[in-house]
Amino acid sequence: MVSLWRVSFLVALGVTVIACAPPPSVTPTPAVPVPTPTTDLFTARRQQMVADQIRARDVSDAEVLRAMETVPRHEFVLPEFLDQAYGDHPLPIGNSQTISQPYIVAAMTELAQIKRGDRVLEIGTGSGYQAAVLSVLTDQVYSVEIIPTLAESAAARLKRLGYSNVVVKNADGYNGWEEHAPYDAILVTAAPDHIPPPLIAQLKDGGRMIIPVGPAGFFQTLWRVNRRGDQIVSENIMGVAFVPLTRGK
Repeated sequence: MVSLWRVSFLVALGVTVIACAPPPSVTPTPAVPVPTPTTDLFTARRQQMVADQIRARDVSDAEVLRAMETVPRHEFVLPEFLDQAYGDHPLPIGNSQTISQPYIVAAMTELAQIKRGDRVLEIGTGSGYQAAVLSVLTDQVYSVEIIPTLAESAAARLKRLGYSNVVVKNADGYNGWEEHAPYDAILVTAAPDHIPPPLIAQLKDGGRMIIPVGPAGFFQTLWRVNRRGDQIVSENIMGVAFVPLTRGK
């Protein structure tokens, strides 16, 4: 603020004095998170993955497509394969295991016909990607992984990413998870050479199991197994290639 005596003195000297009002108070605008270029890039790749690899191959269930567009697949791959996270192929995740091709994840999920409220069992947690996709569709997902390091890392990853409705157990998946049976749907992400009887026993009446079956090192057949009372109806879906189902010793 300029005092009156100083204004008078300046006017006497012939100096023009311009009175300036103090700047108006400004209410700070709340900070809005801005997506990083990396986030935007992965979002665009995920949308392209769904359009080109999944929808184009006749996966049409709207909820499955939404789940595939939502789950950040790049969070479930090893750092050295980050640039291939949304590629049309499986990727190694260590311990001779893989994260399945995006289309296979989507196709198996659609075949399982999962709806909100279903209790779902996954055999072969791996990196946790399939379990994360399932968790978007229903409230209860139980996943069994026989390799301790994979079970531990997948559980930690799912927790970090907020998939709190997935429970991971380190055990032999051949035996399922009887404690939480029966299940509306069971998805098996590694190939046994036959359908494990414990999994059939843990399938609810009206339940669906999606499972690859065949010899290790060769192509297998993906089956949809439906339980209708005491009757088991199996449907041959397509040829696939999965890692073998590892058994406990």
